[in-house]
Amino acid sequence: MADEKGSPLLDGEIMEKRERPKRPWNGEFVKSIVYAGLDSIVTSFSLISSISAGRLSSVDVLVLGFANLIADGISMAFGDYVSSSTERDVAAKERLVTRWEVNNHQRLQQQELLQHYEELGMSFNDATTIVNIFSKYSDIFVDENMAAEKGILPPEQMDKPWKNGLVTFVAFLVFGCAPILAFIILIPFTHNDTIKFIGACVLSALALAFLGIAKAKIAGQNYALSAAITLLNGALAGAAAYAVGWTLRNVAGLEG
Repeated sequence: MADEKGSPLLDGEIMEKRERPKRPWNGEFVKSIVYAGLDSIVTSFSLISSISAGRLSSVDVLVLGFANLIADGISMAFGDYVSSSTERDVAAKERLVTRWEVNNHQRLQQQELLQHYEELGMSFNDATTIVNIFSKYSDIFVDENMAAEKGILPPEQMDKPWKNGLVTFVAFLVFGCAPILAFIILIPFTHNDTIKFIGACVLSALALAFLGIAKAKIAGQNYALSAAITLLNGALAGAAAYAVGWTLRNVAGLEG
């Protein structure tokens, strides 16, 4: 019996109730913020590491750091805008093509959509019923064919390109300031550039750990593991940049 104690069905229902997966952290621009932030922190910290290894002054760090941050932020924002705009343009053109195919070869489009639903595990009768219903509504039928055959969302369901670019630019600037902020905070307290660099390492690590946790929240991953991987990424990038700066100054003999 289905309700008999110890039955697979009941045990499965109990396990499902007890172990419901965590809901991902959703938001219109959360992913853009997190990934632009991660990239900006690593980029900014790597630049500071190479400058510090070359024994340049705090003024050099601030000037080069902010200049690089703004330039990279504009580049990333423009790239995000162009990418999103291109994606929307492609979706709009694909919709025109799909609409033509639906208008001129509706029977074939119905068969392809029916086959798609059957491949997903739907019974023939249920798939046929759904396809027949969708066929009555031209816009819905076109959108379903686009999603099923080409994996493309309708253009109006995509994010606005200018918003993506703006969010990427702001996130890049805000989080990229974390490594540089240590030099600004410590200027009144010390003239030792080594101490300032250590402060930059600490602030960068905190920012990276925070964004690593945010990334885990989005994807439903382990927080500690995600933060550790993010910190490792930043540490490797910073160490590589520091090694290059040290080598150019002490081995190659390049002096400022």
